[in-house]
Amino acid sequence: MAARIVYTDLDGTMVGPRGSFWHTAGRALTADPATALLELHRAGVALVLVSGRTFEQVVEAGRIFAADGAIAELGAVVSWAGGRQTHRLAGALPAEYAGRTPMDVMTELGVVEQLIAEHPGRLEWHDPWHVTHVTDALLRGRVDPLAVDAELAARGLDWLTLNDNGALPPSSRMTLDDDPLPPRVYHLMPRGISKGTAIAWDLERRGLTPADAVAVGDSVSDLDMAPAVDRLWITANGATVDGMGDLLAAIPNAAVTRRAMGEGWAEAVLASL
Repeated sequence: MAARIVYTDLDGTMVGPRGSFWHTAGRALTADPATALLELHRAGVALVLVSGRTFEQVVEAGRIFAADGAIAELGAVVSWAGGRQTHRLAGALPAEYAGRTPMDVMTELGVVEQLIAEHPGRLEWHDPWHVTHVTDALLRGRVDPLAVDAELAARGLDWLTLNDNGALPPSSRMTLDDDPLPPRVYHLMPRGISKGTAIAWDLERRGLTPADAVAVGDSVSDLDMAPAVDRLWITANGATVDGMGDLLAAIPNAAVTRRAMGEGWAEAVLASL
C-alpha cells in the first residue's frame, strides 16, 4: 500500500555532502532527489523532516522542501503549521526538574564537562552548532555510547543516554585525536525521547497509523523510527557503519537502499509512492 506520509532524516539521508540536495555521496551532481520530492508532492503524500538539528533549523528546512511538519532535536520537539504549533517531549527528565530544559539541568550538574574530561581527544562539543540546543547536548567524537551510558548510570544519571546520530566529515574546527575512523555526532539527552516516539505522537495527532507511514534514515538513532512506521529505509551509506548490519537484521520492517545519501533517499521515496 502506498504511504500517506514520509518521515525523513536530513543529513546523510535526504541531503548529502555538506548538506547539499544536489550532490551524490561522491559529490557528482544529481537531480534524482529533487525529482523524487516533486513526485512525492504531486502524489499528495505528506513530508515531515525528522532531524537532530534545532527547531529553528528544521522548520526553515521544512519551508525549503515544502514539508508538512518538522521534528527537531532527535525527537524532542514536534511542530506543524509552519512551526506555529509545537509539542515538546520531556522523556525521563526527573520530576524534580519539571519546567526546566534538559540542557539547563545538564549545565547545572556539569555533566558534559565531566564526560569530556573523562574522554580527552575522544569527545567534544559539536561547536558551533551546539549552542542553541535546549533538549540535548550536541557532541562529536569517537566513543562507545553504551559505555558512556554505563558511566552515566554509575553516577546516578541513568535518565540520560548518548545517541549516535551518524558520521560527519573531519574539519579544522575539531580538536579530536587523529583516527582513521570518521568522527560521529552524538546527542546526550533524556531517555524516552526518540525520533520514533515523536513520530508515534505525530501520527496519533494526524489520525493516522503506522501502516500509513514510511521513514528514511541513515544512522543508529534512525532505527528508533522502525516501530512507528510500516517501512524503515536506511540509505546505503548508513548500512555500512560497524554493527549496523546486525542491528538491521533484527528489524523486520527495515530495508536498505542500493544507493547512498540523496540518491538512496530518492529510491526509498519512489518505492513508497
